[in-house]
Amino acid sequence: MRSMAMLKQLTLATTMLASLAGPALAQKSADTLRIVDWNQIVNVNPYYNQLRAGIVLHHQAFDGLLYRDPETFQIKGALASEWKYTDPTTLEFKLRHGVKFHDGSPFTADDVVYTINSVLADKQVSVPSNYSYLEGATKIDDFTVQVKLKRVFPAALEYLAMVTPIMPKAYRERVGSDAYDKLPVGAGPYKITKVDGVNEIDMERFEDYYKDSPKGRPAIKYIHWHEVVDATTAQNEMIGGKADWTWNIIPDMVEKMSLLPGMTALRAESMRVNIFNFDAAGRTGADNPMTKQKVRQAISYAIDRESMAKNLMQGGSRVPNTPCYPTQFGCDADAAVKYPYDPAKAKALLAEAGYPNGFDLEINSYFLPQFEGAIQNYLKAVGINAKINHLQVQAVIQKIQEGKSQADLGNWGSFSINDASAFLPQYFSGAGEGFSTNDEAHDAELTKLVKAGSASTDPQERKKAYSAAIKLETEQAYLLPLYTSVVTYAHRKELDFKAWPDELPRFYLSSWK
Repeated sequence: MRSMAMLKQLTLATTMLASLAGPALAQKSADTLRIVDWNQIVNVNPYYNQLRAGIVLHHQAFDGLLYRDPETFQIKGALASEWKYTDPTTLEFKLRHGVKFHDGSPFTADDVVYTINSVLADKQVSVPSNYSYLEGATKIDDFTVQVKLKRVFPAALEYLAMVTPIMPKAYRERVGSDAYDKLPVGAGPYKITKVDGVNEIDMERFEDYYKDSPKGRPAIKYIHWHEVVDATTAQNEMIGGKADWTWNIIPDMVEKMSLLPGMTALRAESMRVNIFNFDAAGRTGADNPMTKQKVRQAISYAIDRESMAKNLMQGGSRVPNTPCYPTQFGCDADAAVKYPYDPAKAKALLAEAGYPNGFDLEINSYFLPQFEGAIQNYLKAVGINAKINHLQVQAVIQKIQEGKSQADLGNWGSFSINDASAFLPQYFSGAGEGFSTNDEAHDAELTKLVKAGSASTDPQERKKAYSAAIKLETEQAYLLPLYTSVVTYAHRKELDFKAWPDELPRFYLSSWK
């Protein structure tokens, strides 16, 4: 009912605003790309952010030692020109000469050492498991750095490319960490020039960006980033000619927006997996039904995931049986216990678990309303009365981390890293380690297997450990993978934009037609 009402409202808004918008022009004349996004960037410092919008921002404004080519997934040099393993746990990097940060200061080995060692010492970093493989960094000379790993970690180069942006030591120490977090300085193709609260961010092409960067020099000079409260507002800003680009529009609206003058809308599958996660560890109380294996299995059988992927995502989505993205190394679908749609079996399992008449369940979610409504209806059909609290993304994360969520609907995009080590530790790293506050299972054996999957150079050993972890996790039904996300985009036809499968819009590769 909620989804139908929302769709009617959006259809009406489309009809009304289309007549007002006319052939709305992009900001090509002002060379300004106006982005509207309904995903909040809580902190513009990339190390204090785990949300996709913040990740996208950081790839425009920061560079790391390495860069992953979006077409080939090949690792290329960014701030580093050369690199090699001097032994299985030591990487040596030769750094580029002549690189400047946005404040004009020169880039040297001091900045790399400062960044890595500071992140490792900082207890407030949002995603500590992204750096748990690192021991530290040492300066050899002004343009040579050694990075020491705690253990063999085959995905190290990809993590350094995707989630380890370099900060300027002298600048951050001079202004202080609080001031830096409000207006950070990087060495990327765009510099952040203004952050107004949490909903307006201005960026400008960095004219002194180093010419050998694999990202290239941006064609568009300015970016204005506007955050709004929901998808409807973002769509209406696009329709009304107030923005040039947005994403995560409601799937029902893709075709409608494509019909508007001067507008393009499209779909593209991403590495993001939508999930239903359960408080199996009983952090909300030992009487939480989610602590019972048969209840978690019952919920897994109760939801018609294939139908949701087909009818709600409306094309391009698939249903993984694994708690990881299908292409990721170690994501073994054959090891997973399968949960096809079977409401009769769900009811039988609930009765066996002691809930023949079902129970009440509170779910925290940042899904779109039509997806929440579908989950609610599937659960009601087997006797579970679900109350869904629709919240902002960060509010859901906070409830999980505080142990105040019986169950939750969310998703994970693995920071676009094509390795199961970017997914499994997010949810199964164990109490007191790394992602402890996001681990709702607290299964010591599962944690052991997840760690073993990233502790060897032997691909077969890694696969063996991850396969065993996937088998155990799916047997216990700690987390239900629902479907992969198909990202929806809308932009002005004057904008040359390409959607990449790693869910990272690269505005530095966009241009005006």
